[in-house]
Amino acid sequence: MDLSRSAAAALDAADPLAPFRDRFVVADDDRLYLDGNSLGRLPRETPAALARVAEEQWGRGLVGSWSSWIGRATEIGDLLAAGVLGARAGEVMVSDSTSVDLYKLLVAGADARPGRDVLVCCADDFPTDRYLVAGVARARGMEVREVEAHIDEGLDLDVLAGALDERVAVVVLSAVAYRSGALPDLAAVTRLVHDAGALVLWDLSHAAGAVPVELEAIGADLAVGCTYKYLNGGPGAPAFLYVRRELQADLRQPIWGWFGQADQFAMGPAYDPAPGIERFAVGTPPVLAMAAVEVGARLVAEAGIERLAAKGRALTDLVVALADEWLVPHGVALASPRDAGRRGSHVSLAHPQAWQLTQALVDRGVVPDFRTPDRVRLGPAPLYTRFVDVWDALDRFRAVLVEGAHEACPTERSRVT
Repeated sequence: MDLSRSAAAALDAADPLAPFRDRFVVADDDRLYLDGNSLGRLPRETPAALARVAEEQWGRGLVGSWSSWIGRATEIGDLLAAGVLGARAGEVMVSDSTSVDLYKLLVAGADARPGRDVLVCCADDFPTDRYLVAGVARARGMEVREVEAHIDEGLDLDVLAGALDERVAVVVLSAVAYRSGALPDLAAVTRLVHDAGALVLWDLSHAAGAVPVELEAIGADLAVGCTYKYLNGGPGAPAFLYVRRELQADLRQPIWGWFGQADQFAMGPAYDPAPGIERFAVGTPPVLAMAAVEVGARLVAEAGIERLAAKGRALTDLVVALADEWLVPHGVALASPRDAGRRGSHVSLAHPQAWQLTQALVDRGVVPDFRTPDRVRLGPAPLYTRFVDVWDALDRFRAVLVEGAHEACPTERSRVT
């Protein structure tokens, strides 16, 4: 592999996705943003989209605009289903936060498996997922089985299989590990869980918009995910949830809000859940925020998830190759799967002073993030990141190590990213 900067520039020149970079706000070309797996860049179209909703629909239309707003959660859900998630119309909606959506679907799934008293999750998954599983289990008198996973290589199917039996109701897993980027075989995991008679609830937060998930093809039951990472919906953007069509009528989520009611404006005395995906709604949707989600989702759909995934593999392969050549001699180790087919669109690098290195990189104009216990995480989002951005970032990383610039950085972690 040619590791010269000119080779990276040649990859950019041949990149069919290169024009998408111009459709995002890049305020400073010298600031190398490798944290798109935490917060995506601002699409140039988003401020105008927000202004249209605020000025025209809210400002002029006032309450009369609800006729166009009322179905936006499912309309944007259908856009995500077709362009991002490999799902069918009527299986996805924009709703609440990822945590709230996970709670709703976890409780609904557990209720749909009466007589089963075990919830399974991964010990290395994102903390909120594990906390929610523990909270639901405690409230319902259930048992939690936390499956161990390799911190760098991710979940082992044999280990998961050992945790599955006739007592398991729901298995909660991440499609891409938040720390290492490890990507399990989603179809194989789903089959394994189904063979045990349980439901699987996927967290797609680090997958949606970066890797194909093909929810219909793998027979997925339930899924949630955020829209502010690779989908570029903005800070605090609402999440999405997915429920396989064949399961919808049998599931009743625990937060009975009027937007999930069958005849919403009848204002009836008793809750009767709406048919279809709408039964998983709760309260008034965040209309302004959904306008931003729609812009990001359309960009991803236009780019094409297969092309995004291919570029993501190429970008992260370059990260790995440059790290091997430049950083490993200085004590850095790869902390993600080496095989790009087993990796999402981010790479983690381990070093005993990872926190200080992260701060030193920020000082040099490189924006990564830190993950415990000792990881520098690099997320070159394929929709707008160039190959020369990766090259320059790793070159600055090398300079920090050679110069020992990180030694002067504080050891105390003063912020959460």
